[in-house]
Amino acid sequence: MRSTFIAIAVCAAVAQAQPPAPSPAQPDDPIKTIVGRLDLEKYKATIKGLTQFGDRRQGTARNRAAVDWIEAQLKSYGCAPERITYTYTPRTGQRGEAPEGGERAGGAGAGQRGGGAGRGQADPTQGQGGSRIRGNRARRPVNSSAEAQPDLKLRELNTEQTPAEPGPRQDVYCTKVGTTRPREMYIVGGHMDGIGWGEAANDDGSGTALVMELARVLSSPDVQTERSIRFALWNNEESGTNGAAAYVTQRKDLQGKEDPPGSGKYPEPTWLGMIQHDMMLYDHGMPNADGTLPKEQRPEADVNIEFAKTSKFAAEAQALAWVLHAANEKYATDYPAAVGPHMTNTDSGRFQDLVASVSLRENERGAQIGGGWDPQWHQPTDLFTTYSDKDFRLGLNAAQTTLGAVAQLAGARLR
Repeated sequence: MRSTFIAIAVCAAVAQAQPPAPSPAQPDDPIKTIVGRLDLEKYKATIKGLTQFGDRRQGTARNRAAVDWIEAQLKSYGCAPERITYTYTPRTGQRGEAPEGGERAGGAGAGQRGGGAGRGQADPTQGQGGSRIRGNRARRPVNSSAEAQPDLKLRELNTEQTPAEPGPRQDVYCTKVGTTRPREMYIVGGHMDGIGWGEAANDDGSGTALVMELARVLSSPDVQTERSIRFALWNNEESGTNGAAAYVTQRKDLQGKEDPPGSGKYPEPTWLGMIQHDMMLYDHGMPNADGTLPKEQRPEADVNIEFAKTSKFAAEAQALAWVLHAANEKYATDYPAAVGPHMTNTDSGRFQDLVASVSLRENERGAQIGGGWDPQWHQPTDLFTTYSDKDFRLGLNAAQTTLGAVAQLAGARLR
C-alpha cells in the first residue's frame, strides 16, 4: 500500500511539477526567482569553509568540528538543526575505509552497500550491467600516505588517522516544514566526510555545500513550501554509507506519524523522494594517451542524474530523474543534464528500495571515476585551489537543477 502511495505521489508530482500559479504579489515564475538566489561566490565560500577541517575523515576531531560548523551554519540560515547519533562498529580487522561504500563497510545498517541491498561494491571499471569502460584509464588507489601531502600545515591538520575505532558518530540535518502538506517530504543529501589527506573539496565538500546552499535559500522567511524538505549531511559515507544507513534504520518506521498526536507535527514526514549529491565539480574527460588529464572541463561536461535500474523503485526514481532534467533545462545557466540508470556507491543506495532515489554527480562513478577520469578522487590534491570557476560553476548548475526541481515538487512560492 505504501509503495502504491509513493508511486502515485511521485507520478502526480512529475505530471504537475510546474511553478505555482502566480498571485498578484508573485513574480511570473517564483521558482526562477528562488533559483536566482543561488550565487557562485556563496557556494565557493561554503566549500572553502568546509576545507578548514581538512579531509573531515570520520571518527576524528576534525570531523566532529566540521559537524558542529555545519550545524551552526544551518542555524544561521534559520533552518533548525537536529542530529542523528549512532554507533559505528567496523568489521573485525578493518583498516580504514573502502572507496564510496565498499565491501569493507561495517556498523549501522551493515549488509546493504552503497550500491544497493546486498550487492556489494560495484567494480569501478565496469558500468552497471557489466559494460566495461573503454578508452584510456589511470586508476589510483586511495591515498593513505601523509608524505603524499606536501602542504605541511594540511598534513598536520589531517594527522589524526584513527577512523576505524568504534564509537559514536553523528549526522546533522534540518527541515523546511511544509505549510499545507507537512506530512510529506523530499530529502536532499550529501556526505560531509572525506579521505585522502587533502581537503575533500570535491568529495564531498561540493555536495555538502550544495545542500547547505539549498537550505539557505529555501529557509528564507519569504519562501513557503507546501511539502516539507529535509537537508541531510551524512557522515561515514567513505566507510560504507553508515550514516545514511543509521538514518534509515532509526527513522523509516516513523514516517508520517503525528507526534504528539493532534499536534500537526510530523518528526519524520513520509518520504516522497531522496536526492543525493556526490562529487559535483570535475568533468574533464578521460585520461590522455600519456595518462595526463585535460586541465579544463570538457566541452561535453554535464550534470549527471542517475537512478538505480535494479532498485525496487526504479520506475519512480526514473520519473524523478526526468523532473530534475526538466528543471535543468529551465533553470540551469551553463551546463546541461543527462539521465542514466547507473546510480551506485553513495548514500542514496540506502534509500533506493524504500523510495524513489537519485544521485547527482559530475559523471558516472562506476565507470568514469573508477576508470581514472578524476585524478583528485581520494587524493591529497582534492583541494579548494585545485578547481577553477568553470569547475565550481558545474556544481552551481547542479544546485540550480535540484533547487528548481525540489521547489516545484514541494510547491514553493514567495510570500
